[in-house]
Amino acid sequence: MGELENIMELSKRRGFFWPSFSIYGGVAGLNDYGPLGSVLKDKVYGEWKNLYASIGGIEIDTPSVTPESVLKASGHVDRFIDLATACKACKNKFKVESLLSDKGVDMVPSGVEDAWKIMKELSVKCPRCGGELGEPFEFHLMFPIDSNGERFYLRPETAQGIFVNFKLLLNFNRGKLPMIVYQQGKGYRNEISPRQGLIRQKEFNMGEVEVFLDPAVNGYFKPETKEEMYLLDRDGREHHMSLPEAVNKNIILSEDHAYFLEKTMEFAIRIGIDSKRLRFRQHRKDELAHYSRDCWDLEFLMDGSWVEITGISDRGTFDLGNHQKFSGENLAFEGENLARVIEPASGIDRMVMAILISSYNKRENGYVNLKLLKNMAPYPVAVLPLQKKDGLSEKAREIFNEIKKIEPMAYYDESGTIGRRYARQDEIGTPYCITIDYETLEREVVTVRERDSMEQIKDIPYRDLLTHRPFISNPILKGSGSVKN
Repeated sequence: MGELENIMELSKRRGFFWPSFSIYGGVAGLNDYGPLGSVLKDKVYGEWKNLYASIGGIEIDTPSVTPESVLKASGHVDRFIDLATACKACKNKFKVESLLSDKGVDMVPSGVEDAWKIMKELSVKCPRCGGELGEPFEFHLMFPIDSNGERFYLRPETAQGIFVNFKLLLNFNRGKLPMIVYQQGKGYRNEISPRQGLIRQKEFNMGEVEVFLDPAVNGYFKPETKEEMYLLDRDGREHHMSLPEAVNKNIILSEDHAYFLEKTMEFAIRIGIDSKRLRFRQHRKDELAHYSRDCWDLEFLMDGSWVEITGISDRGTFDLGNHQKFSGENLAFEGENLARVIEPASGIDRMVMAILISSYNKRENGYVNLKLLKNMAPYPVAVLPLQKKDGLSEKAREIFNEIKKIEPMAYYDESGTIGRRYARQDEIGTPYCITIDYETLEREVVTVRERDSMEQIKDIPYRDLLTHRPFISNPILKGSGSVKN
C-alpha cells in the first residue's frame, strides 16, 4: 500500500478519521474525525493560534453562511469556477486541470474552447474506465442556499468574514497597522472529484490569517532564519537558499511576504511535519486566484506527489477595494488609503494528514509506531496494569484517577497481554505507558515505557509523576538517560 492508503487504513481502524455516512454507502469528500483525530486536529489548531497570537494576532469568528452580495463583491460568484468534463461511459466527472497535469501539462486553460482543444490534442481519456470524455463545461465550486427569496452560499473561505469587519477590527486595534487577524473554521467547496481522504473534500477545516499592512511601508516584518529552504519559482527553477537571501535576489518580492513563509514553515515543523518533505512553490501567472497578486504554496511530498498544505498569498488591496465599492462603506485606514494584505491560509485537514504520514513508522517486526511529537499525541500517557488479578487492576485504576487530575487525556487499558497493549499504544502514538505491577503494590513504584525507544524506566515512585501538567514535561522523563524526549 502507498503512504496515503496506510494512513487511511490506520485512521479508520484506530479512530483518527473515517468516511462520513458510511452505513448509507458514504459520500465522497466528506469525512468524520474520530476520537483520536478530533484531539489531534484541536492540537493543530491550538499550535496555530498560539503562533499567531505570539506575534500580536487577534481572533475573530464569523458565520459559514454568507450572503450572495458579499461573495459577488469578492469575485467568487463570477470567478470561483473550475473547468470540468464527464465521461460518456461511466458518467464520472473530472477536473480538466487535473487531467492535464496527469499528462504532464502544468497549465490552466483559458476557457472551455482552449481546454477542449488541448484535451483533443493530448487524446485525454477517462482515468477510471478509459472511455471518451465529453466537451468541458464550467463547474461552480460554491454551495448555494436559497432562503425566503434570498441567495446565500456556504463560504469557500473564511477570509471574507474578516474583510467585511475591517473597520470594526481596526477600531479594536486602536487604528493601528500592521494588524494580524486570524480565524479558524469550516470552508466548503463543491469539488468536482473529491478524493484522497482528508486531501480533497467538500467540507474542510481552515486556518486563515489576514495581515493588514500600510502599502507605503515595506518590511514591517522581516524573515530571520538563515536555514536554506527549497523554493520552486513560477518558471520552474529550483532554489536552495534562506528566505532573506531569496528576498535579496528578488525571488520573493517583499520581506513581509517572506516573513509569513517563515512563520508557515515554523508552524509546520512545530506540529511534527517532516521538513525534508516540504518545499515552497510559487504560483504561475495562469494559476493565480482572481484576488491574488502573488502566491507561494507550502507543499508536502506525499506518495511521490506534492500537495499544497498552506498558501501564502499577496492579496494586495483587492478585497477591501471591492467591498468598499460594492457596499458604499469607507474601508480606508486613513484618508483614501486601503490596507494591503498578506494571507497565510492553511488547510488544517491536510496538515493532519501530513503529520500522520510524517510520523508513520513500521518496525522490523511489522508493528506500526506512530512517532508523533509528544505534545501532539492524542493520549500523552496510558496506564496499564500488568495483569487484571491480585489487585493490580484496582491499584492501576487508583493511579489512573490521580493522573487524570493533571492529564485529562490519559488513557486506561487492561485488555489483552501487556505486549499487545504496548503495541496498540505505539500505533496511536502514545509517548509513555505506565505499567502497574507487583512492585507497585509493595513499594508504590511503577515502570514507565517510552514509545520510540521501547526502553523502560523502572522503580519510579508514582507520586513523583503527579507533579507536572502536562505529564510529558515531567523532569523524571526528560532527565532519564534511557529515554529520548
